Amino acid sequence: MDAEIGRGRMLGYAAGSTGTGVFSTVPGLLLLFYLTDVLGVAAAMAGLVVVLPKAWDVFFNPYVGALSDRQATRTGTRTALMRIGSLTLPAAFALMFAGVGTGSTAALWVTLTFLLAATFYALFQVPYVALPAEMSPDPGQRTKVMGWRIIALTVGILVGGALAPVIVDATGGGIAGYRVMGVVVAVIMMAAMLTATLSTRWVRSRPGQQPLGFVAAFRVARGNRAFATLLASFVLQALGVSVALASVAYVSTYFLGDYGLTSLIFVAIVAPSAFVVPLWVRAGNRVGKSRALMVDVAAFVVAFVLFTLAVWVESTPLVLGAALLVGVCYAGSQVLPYAMLTDAIIADEARTEQRQAGAFTGVWTASETAAFAIGPGLFAAFLAVSGFTSSTFEEPVTQSTTALAGILIGAGVLPAVLFAASLPFIARFSDTDAALVGERD
Repeated sequence: MDAEIGRGRMLGYAAGSTGTGVFSTVPGLLLLFYLTDVLGVAAAMAGLVVVLPKAWDVFFNPYVGALSDRQATRTGTRTALMRIGSLTLPAAFALMFAGVGTGSTAALWVTLTFLLAATFYALFQVPYVALPAEMSPDPGQRTKVMGWRIIALTVGILVGGALAPVIVDATGGGIAGYRVMGVVVAVIMMAAMLTATLSTRWVRSRPGQQPLGFVAAFRVARGNRAFATLLASFVLQALGVSVALASVAYVSTYFLGDYGLTSLIFVAIVAPSAFVVPLWVRAGNRVGKSRALMVDVAAFVVAFVLFTLAVWVESTPLVLGAALLVGVCYAGSQVLPYAMLTDAIIADEARTEQRQAGAFTGVWTASETAAFAIGPGLFAAFLAVSGFTSSTFEEPVTQSTTALAGILIGAGVLPAVLFAASLPFIARFSDTDAALVGERD
């Protein structure tokens, strides 16, 4: 396979992240608020609803990784599972926001449909993330692929985080607005994911003669110390981002007095990625990915502290300014870890004499999914402990001072702490660690 990857192929692959970006964003940004402030589900129960379905993926994703490796051995491609996920995930996503019942009835419906969506998401995402390691032997080319992927992911996140709330507002809000949003966004997801599936049929997968089973997939990932260290840092960062995203609708509603600002704050966080991803790619290739990531995470901590202060003084301009800084850092925290992941997969081939990309991406995707599920659940726990009162769209309530404090902590303090906690793990990872681990156990 040629080392050089054409731009058309890069863009075709990247399109899939527009679809996965929507699914990663909308539940984390809107689902908790939809449950507590539209369907009247208690905060504690809503927290379980957003956590439990994705917790299933912690066990299911590694299985999909092993299944993807078996398929690659048998057929030389990973796209069959991607095709199934492309068709089924959008349907389940639309059903999540169908607005069936209120209270406990609504909680049960959302739990079941969210469980289906999480399952179908794994069928697409696990083999999809495995593909870059098989596109080129050149680390620089793989980093470029990641750069295009993150740009497309930014588009998906903007669709999920900016367009979705606008659709809800424009169609009357409440249950009816969320129903329309679910259908419109599902169509966008399907188009993006099918594009990636059809555009990556050229990638030849060579995972080895003995594809790994479910348990062995964990063992392979655990045996690569560079991967394990990188994963630990990434999970902490994903937790921080997911907690912060879950707070945006609450910050807009209860501190800034306008739910409509949810989209604007989200755009401020995500939009910079489209412009600064190439800069992070260049920085990673020039000074080393781990060193660039250290700088990025340190800046992230500062950005979240500033965001907390801006929310506390209830200043919309300051909140938007801090959100822009968060967005600059967010781009780096996406492109750099994924580029380092592909390097770790390639390096492990020297140790095992097999390229078990599905094994690694199954564990990685399961961990990422769990983090993005636990984050909103953690934020919901802060709401429950602080005395947050749930309501329906037609009958909003005024929150107590302690409930507002819970929102404030979740919006900025907790994310800053989680990102700071990831720094020691990044410090243990260098751009040569993956190669060294490939030579010794």
